Amino acid sequence: MEDKTIYSEPNKTLVTQEDNKALWNLPKYRRTGYRDLYKINRYGLILRSDHVLKLNKSENSNIENIALVKDMTNQSSFCSLIVGKDQTILFEKFASDFHLSQPQTIMSITKMFINLLVGELVEQNMIDLNQTVSKYLPNIGSGYADATIQNVLNMNVKNNYTEDYTDPFSSSFLQEKVGGWRIPDEDEENTSQENFLNSIETITGETLENNLDQALYKSANTDVIAMIIENITKISLRDHLIRIVEAAGFEDALYMATDRVGMPWLSGGGCLTTRDFLRMGLLFSRRGKGIKNRYVGSKKFIESTLKADGPKYMRLLDKHFVFYANQTMKSNNWIGHSGYGGQFLMINLETNVVAAFFSVLETKSATDETYKSKMILMLEEITSKTNL
Repeated sequence: MEDKTIYSEPNKTLVTQEDNKALWNLPKYRRTGYRDLYKINRYGLILRSDHVLKLNKSENSNIENIALVKDMTNQSSFCSLIVGKDQTILFEKFASDFHLSQPQTIMSITKMFINLLVGELVEQNMIDLNQTVSKYLPNIGSGYADATIQNVLNMNVKNNYTEDYTDPFSSSFLQEKVGGWRIPDEDEENTSQENFLNSIETITGETLENNLDQALYKSANTDVIAMIIENITKISLRDHLIRIVEAAGFEDALYMATDRVGMPWLSGGGCLTTRDFLRMGLLFSRRGKGIKNRYVGSKKFIESTLKADGPKYMRLLDKHFVFYANQTMKSNNWIGHSGYGGQFLMINLETNVVAAFFSVLETKSATDETYKSKMILMLEEITSKTNL
């Protein structure tokens, strides 16, 4: 009798492999994985703008002659570097295996979209950042219920969610199952972002208060704020993202990973091409003013973020500190953000120069603090120049 059994096997790209990582995130596959993540993840959105921010090109040789630019763009990890101001590309360089229309994950730089959306709510008096999370999310777990929204924005909350890239069993890796970057284990069910976030608890015997002078970086914080935004506005996060995409004037798509029920993964699910990565930064340099008189965010909130109090994020090689506030990193005259594995977006709010850097670290943990410091120092030097 004919066997009519339909056989299947797990999708190998998404199966948890050695070191408790999905195949795409193992060092030898990561460079390709970062480029293909927009089509690897199980669930997602593809959002494009009806009109495009036109970019002119006027190369500035001073940038290429900066020592750190020469160093960082000659590393094997390098993918692309782009610098711009207003509507002009001042510098653009790609690795030999990278190209103009190649999307790449921006990882945690996705968090900066939250700064725009929260800024709007603050300006419209729709949110009180000194209120606790439970005021807006009554079903949230003990890990966030009594935390103030400001502390959540500033990565200043202590709970049992962990984000340690040297620990393959850290919560941040386990959250990949929710966002479709890996499949659950055989005995696990698919779950939603909301259920995952509601399960985060306080650490036994401790409060949520961070008594350290150091940020407690937790990507879950961003997704909690995203739920608050949706709850307050009664507008889907998808529709908020469409407004951002259409204000920025992206030429290609914003690819956004979501959970199984369609909630965008705003803590790290975005993918962009290099020039759209620049366009994202230019939207901040214009304080939220977009193309065709479209506005998103708040000029006042963006500028106040630079001056806001926030915990220390890291100390750079030249000994000065980067701080964390309102879902951005900041120091001196810039705001920006890093991404897991080697990306950074920096917006200098004095010169309005924007620099966006793509690279892929192929170390076991995809982290290197010395490399990260050099990356930030390079972008600081570029964006601080007033003669570009």
